[in-house]
Amino acid sequence: MTASSDSNDEPDVPIHCLECDTRARVPLSKLAETLERHNDRLHDGNEVARVDPDVADRLADLVAADMGLLEDAD
Repeated sequence: MTASSDSNDEPDVPIHCLECDTRARVPLSKLAETLERHNDRLHDGNEVARVDPDVADRLADLVAADMGLLEDAD
């Protein structure tokens, strides 16, 4: 995986590969491509490298809250 070197306002997303024990930050727009390329090249296409699990969980919570999915139904 390659680390981000972009200096624009696009957010970087932390990614992690447990098998390789590598970590990197990549621009959001290159996230899917970077993960796919790493997994294809090093792991026969298996989804080993992924968005850091803590970040993925937090993003899922934020999206669910934004969509109103976490509100109590009265």
